[in-house]
Amino acid sequence: MKLAWMGEYREVVEALIRYCNVYAYVYKSEKLCHEGVTYSYAQIQVLEYLLENEEKKETMSAVAERLGVTRSNFTKIINRLEEKGLVDKNYIPGSRKSIAVTVNDKGRKLYDTYSKEILRWHFGAMFNELKEIPPEYRDNISKALKRALEAGASYRQTEEGVDD
Repeated sequence: MKLAWMGEYREVVEALIRYCNVYAYVYKSEKLCHEGVTYSYAQIQVLEYLLENEEKKETMSAVAERLGVTRSNFTKIINRLEEKGLVDKNYIPGSRKSIAVTVNDKGRKLYDTYSKEILRWHFGAMFNELKEIPPEYRDNISKALKRALEAGASYRQTEEGVDD
């Protein structure tokens, strides 16, 4: 049966689906390791966004939203990172609920090593392919993916069910 609804975009959709499925399979598995600390892609992404947040000054809810994870799942990941000694949590003065999360030196070193490795063995090949697309068109890829996420948002069952 020919799946005509995808039309000329079949190859792109198929590649995206395959990538997402493979990534989803390994996303929460703590199979990456640096100096005896095991971690998952989910955890390293949170570390990455926390490091970026030092400049952006977003709330933790905003960081979770950018990552596309629920606040409760984000909190669980933060707690795991704290257990591993990669982040520090401190209450913001004057508030009993607001917590500032910062990446400490151990977390920074882990992320620095990870970012060099992931570029070398994973994203480097993809970036080389993207070089073939003129810079003024690369933004269209991001826009298309964001539009797909926005359109799919109505299918999300519950906030807690998103990460299952």
